[in-house]
Amino acid sequence: MAFSIIIGVATCALLIACVLFFPRIKIGKFEAETYWLVALLGALILLFSGQMPIKEVLSALVADSAINPIKILVLFISMTVLSVFLDELGFFSYLANVTLKRAKTSQIKLFMYLYITVSILTVFTSNDVIILSFTPFICYFAKNAKISPIPYLAAEFIAANTWSMALIIGNPTNIYLGSAYGIDFLSYVKVMGLPTLAAGLVAFGVLFLMFFRKLKEPISGEAEEVYVKDKPLLIVGIAHLAVCTVLLAIGSYINVEMWLVSLCSLISLCLFVLIISLVRKHKPTELVACAKRAPWQLIPFVLSMFIIILVLSHKGVTAALTGLLGTGGTVFRYGITSFLSANLINNIPMSVLFCSIIEPLSGAVQTQAVFATVIGSNLGAFLTPIGALAGIMWQNILRHHGIKFGYVDFLKIGTTVAIPTLMAALTVLHFIL
Repeated sequence: MAFSIIIGVATCALLIACVLFFPRIKIGKFEAETYWLVALLGALILLFSGQMPIKEVLSALVADSAINPIKILVLFISMTVLSVFLDELGFFSYLANVTLKRAKTSQIKLFMYLYITVSILTVFTSNDVIILSFTPFICYFAKNAKISPIPYLAAEFIAANTWSMALIIGNPTNIYLGSAYGIDFLSYVKVMGLPTLAAGLVAFGVLFLMFFRKLKEPISGEAEEVYVKDKPLLIVGIAHLAVCTVLLAIGSYINVEMWLVSLCSLISLCLFVLIISLVRKHKPTELVACAKRAPWQLIPFVLSMFIIILVLSHKGVTAALTGLLGTGGTVFRYGITSFLSANLINNIPMSVLFCSIIEPLSGAVQTQAVFATVIGSNLGAFLTPIGALAGIMWQNILRHHGIKFGYVDFLKIGTTVAIPTLMAALTVLHFIL
């Protein structure tokens, strides 16, 4: 057990170090993000040191169960590509531009419109897609409008990582935890709807008060025109995302698993686009761009973390953690612990770990622990940049645009918003469950 714990802790510590100090590695022509390489190394050490029979690990990876990480990855990557396709057509930039135009010279209106737009889009896509799409646009607009981008970047990031709790497809951690315990699309919404609303309103209120002075200044510049690249393809993309979302909602009633719905939707979209491209005699450039932007690095990362937690569970570590956490005040205990843990090891590994910790629980206590952990995994993203991959990507984009927003700045804003937002969400969840 001791060796497994040492490797697990060392992997998490090195993971944090890589995120903070050397997020990418380049050897010749090979270039990759280091976080998944560290996770892969930790998993391989545990496997080849004989901490758990490899046959048992392989059986768990391909098991026909809700916790199967491959099914979860298929669901998340499929939904991400469906959203990225719309972004490649300029859909999100167009909506952002419309929002900015409606605000005219009022920063207060702009702030409100942006928060609402990001919130709505996040609910039906995912936090990562919205952050990747909206962050560069906000940077460009703020420069042209001669205003500080900080209030809008903070609002975008916090809105995306708050409203991603609303649907099970909003965050890979929602998908992982929900699927692991057989929570279907509608059952998830029934529980998480009100806590998400409470968190979203509190987060907006705190942000508005925090930046009110800056928002009183008028906008002196103008937004640039943004156009949708291909309206027919946009209609095809929106239709696929809409149908997929509806089928996910009714999937449990027609006995179809969510990963299969999302995969079929993606295959259908690819076929439609390829046929249209053949008719037009054009290359399917949007699909190629989607393939390049898809989060393929999540595959080795999630599988590696799954193996690490599987080994720790095999050695009895997670059972010990279950006993340590106990069952009293489950919602607050698991919500706060998962929230803090996400900022120590990132929210995806945290969700894999807590999924195993929650397993011995039963009945209402298990349900409370699962949903509390969902809240912790989402809201943990805006306490520190380590809390979620979204934070890491967000800071990389800001550095690229020359915007200074360091670890301390992140922590100041994150702490101010995160604590009241977390408590609001957990309090509402406590009364619901």
